[in-house]
Amino acid sequence: METTTAETFWTPLNQQSGYDSQLAPVEGLDAADAERIDATVHSVRAAFAPPVDLETRLDRLDRLESMLRRWEAPLVEALGQDLGKSTTEAWTTELGTVFGEIHHLRRLLPQWMALSKVPGSATLAPSRGWVDHQPLGTVLIIAPWNYPVQLVLSPLAGALAAGNTAVVKPSEVTPHVAQVLTEALQDSLADCVGVVTGAVPETTRVLQHRFDHIFYTGNATVGRVVMRAAAEYLTPVTLELGGKSPVWVDDTVDLKVAAQRIAWGKFLNAGQTCVAPDYVMGPPQVLQRLETLLAAAVTSLYGADPARSDSYGRIVSRRHLDKLATTLSEVATEDMIFGGGTDAEQLYVAPTVVRQAPDGPLMQEEIFGPVLPLVEAADHHQAIQYINAREKPLALYVFSQDDAVRSEFRALTSSGGMCVGAPVIHLAHPHLPFGGVGESGVGNYHGAYSLQTFSHERAVLDKPLNPDTLKVVYPPYTAIKAKGAKIAMGLPSPTAAVRKLFGGGSTRPR
Repeated sequence: METTTAETFWTPLNQQSGYDSQLAPVEGLDAADAERIDATVHSVRAAFAPPVDLETRLDRLDRLESMLRRWEAPLVEALGQDLGKSTTEAWTTELGTVFGEIHHLRRLLPQWMALSKVPGSATLAPSRGWVDHQPLGTVLIIAPWNYPVQLVLSPLAGALAAGNTAVVKPSEVTPHVAQVLTEALQDSLADCVGVVTGAVPETTRVLQHRFDHIFYTGNATVGRVVMRAAAEYLTPVTLELGGKSPVWVDDTVDLKVAAQRIAWGKFLNAGQTCVAPDYVMGPPQVLQRLETLLAAAVTSLYGADPARSDSYGRIVSRRHLDKLATTLSEVATEDMIFGGGTDAEQLYVAPTVVRQAPDGPLMQEEIFGPVLPLVEAADHHQAIQYINAREKPLALYVFSQDDAVRSEFRALTSSGGMCVGAPVIHLAHPHLPFGGVGESGVGNYHGAYSLQTFSHERAVLDKPLNPDTLKVVYPPYTAIKAKGAKIAMGLPSPTAAVRKLFGGGSTRPR
């Protein structure tokens, strides 16, 4: 007798007749490269065969962790080559973050994979209901250049934990990291993960294919391109974007500590962080004191000359440096508080703090570099109005000991995340979702939220055939059945239904 396997029943869409056989040619991509991308996608889709049991998922997470340990040294070296990251920064913001995510997912998986029983429904009694967490299928992960290890492997860990296969597209802007990741993933997870490298033509080609979810981290301009491509197949998307994340500081806090934390969060990775403080708002007298304190904080972090510090990163490319240099050229001399220096050959931009008017040139778009504007606001009410008049940011940071101020920022603003007393660190909390809202993103992930993003929550209902309590809804419809249906469907509990049937008092909640 023939053995029945999951593969007997499961045929990926790309193996069905006619699927993606007429993909349009992509300008700048030759036929051989297009064929290699197509073969990668088809192979990874074919590798998805449910059910994907707990043992398989844990094995994939274990192999991902082992891969990261084996390739640690080459990855750290590549991060230094592409972004000037020190070993410590590479560990704390890239590799260590992924290790933490893997460990957290591993602990969550047994509970996540169990059927989640839901309360019974009086209307449908007798019956039992569950939620079944199913993998979506094959996921596409398109990663950016600023955290090129973390932002490939952290969402990948979630996708694999949820039982999916995945195609990953590392950023071509960090070529050394992309090369190491390609070799590492092909060596360790070739049975469930494919890698597509390249630039715009290669990304365009891979987006022509059908996926079951697309996870993109980057800017809103490309995010719109991804969303349009996903719409072709009604593919769900997660878009992790960015924006001008504001900081509010008032005189109720220890300004020296606040300055240290703001400087750390802003100049980490040379300011190339999606949740970095983009600008600081505060009363004029607070900002005046903050100017000196921020300068002292930068010196304590990177020394008198940050260009000589092993702890201070570099700008990713000459193109990005030139854009920052143009931005700095728009700052009036009297508004330059400190910094402003650049070295194109070394891809260096000094930690810089400037004064800016609310409508100044640096306040028009996300800076994404080591330039921090200080913007005066009479009080937190004016700051809230300013924030709400613009696109919703990815993060909002509040430095205030005043509970009313904190509460008003929380209640009256909208942002992807909010952190009181420190920037950036909310990303490291294993039980908090990370994601944007509006222009700063769609969807979220990390820990349980990654499992939710990369799973389908299927409703399962089991209703016995006897007794057949559905007779009340079968035709022919009579006045008695109509009254019974209204009672059954319109009341929250059997007790309330009985009261109404026998002429009891109002069932409206009091």
